[in-house]
Amino acid sequence: MAVTGDAKHEADARPVPMEQTIDIDWQTVDGIIDKYRQNCEALLMILQDISDIYNYIPPQVVPVLTQRLGIKESLLYSVATFYKTISLKPRGKYIVSVCTGTACHVRGAEKILDALQDDLEVDVGQTTPDARFTLESVRCIGCCASGPVITVNQETHGGLDRAGVIETIDAYRETEG
Repeated sequence: MAVTGDAKHEADARPVPMEQTIDIDWQTVDGIIDKYRQNCEALLMILQDISDIYNYIPPQVVPVLTQRLGIKESLLYSVATFYKTISLKPRGKYIVSVCTGTACHVRGAEKILDALQDDLEVDVGQTTPDARFTLESVRCIGCCASGPVITVNQETHGGLDRAGVIETIDAYRETEG
């Protein structure tokens, strides 16, 4: 078990399994909390801002948020688990979301999902061992005319087939060398 961070937050942080230990930029986390004036009604926005940095809510941040916002841990977890954009598990650098809504489904979303599972060697909800890609299935992205559609982080890619989706993922692989 290990905890990372500065002395100001060490007492507030719980031990974290080694595989989940990451360095927390406490100045940035404090800045996010302060940006919303430590307002507990801004919990969702605070969680989203932290998630934008780490792609999930690191466990060592939870006690700091509950203490600084004056909320119960159960409230934080109920908000974090209600919204799909927030994760309590580490996710990859690239979040690949496959639309499985009706329009995309009838246009071959299942084939896209199968191709991604084969290529990335993960199931839906899993992250590649190198932590580069997390594969998710979502009900609707809102680009029905372009189906089947995926998003990679905030970028939308539509009109895909099995080969096209692999080319799209390969382009993200190439951006890192």
